[in-house]
Amino acid sequence: MDINYELYKVFYHVATTLSFSEAANKLFISQSAVSQSIKALEKKLNQKLFIRSTKKVRLTPEGELLLRHVEPAMNLIHRGEIQLLEASEGVGQLRIGASDTICRYFLVPYLERFHKEFPGAHIKVTNATSIHCVELLETGQVDLIVVNSPNPYLGNCETKHIRSFQDVFVANHSFDKLVGRCLSYKELLEHPILMLDKKSTTSEFLHNLFLQHQLDLVPEIELSSNDLLIDLAKIGLGIACIPDYCITGKDLEKLFIVETKEKLPVRELVIAYNDRVPITKAATEFLKYF
Repeated sequence: MDINYELYKVFYHVATTLSFSEAANKLFISQSAVSQSIKALEKKLNQKLFIRSTKKVRLTPEGELLLRHVEPAMNLIHRGEIQLLEASEGVGQLRIGASDTICRYFLVPYLERFHKEFPGAHIKVTNATSIHCVELLETGQVDLIVVNSPNPYLGNCETKHIRSFQDVFVANHSFDKLVGRCLSYKELLEHPILMLDKKSTTSEFLHNLFLQHQLDLVPEIELSSNDLLIDLAKIGLGIACIPDYCITGKDLEKLFIVETKEKLPVRELVIAYNDRVPITKAATEFLKYF
């Protein structure tokens, strides 16, 4: 089927913005030209791709299916453009995905080093959960991701070990009766538990761990930020589960580590890339740090 690339380009921008006017602005064409292109593509494919109303635009199931194929293709083209620019201008662009926690407590020094060594390179950091980071990598929206492992979503991605870490339970001194004790997981669940929400690999890891001990982990509070969990633990709302690299000496002035009889398994931070597509020069240089 011979379909003009420009039609797919218009489709991609409408599908990712869900706005004909915003797509027109990004493409520097008129809104009517966008509408005509979509109609032409729908006619060629003999499929309705969008449901339009006066207030909003949304994808049909056929449109969602097409986007899943078009989006990686568009990102591959963009990656090719970047690599051509790198060949003539230097290192180019580093696109990396990581969670807020990993960015704050681990990545910043490495990004600073990269910026100093390659001041002309453009650095784009996308914040997302470890699960969503894999999606960004698979669709070509980033070149590298730094994520927690084990991570069942990594699939065939190439990974490189960065460091090991341990999750710890922390509480403030309203739980002083627990100081010096070593709790079983069952005893731990007698207290309110604060943890990351179900969209995180940490949540999956903890739920699976407790299930292995025939225990149902029902947290009191689920959040998307380890920093907020630390803050809530400091005011006594419960016992928070936090990666050890997030806990500072200052935090331990108000918190203490709750010891458990069953030690939490060691996890890893890994850096991952898609070895099925050419890796950019910037990503290659950044990987040398690890």
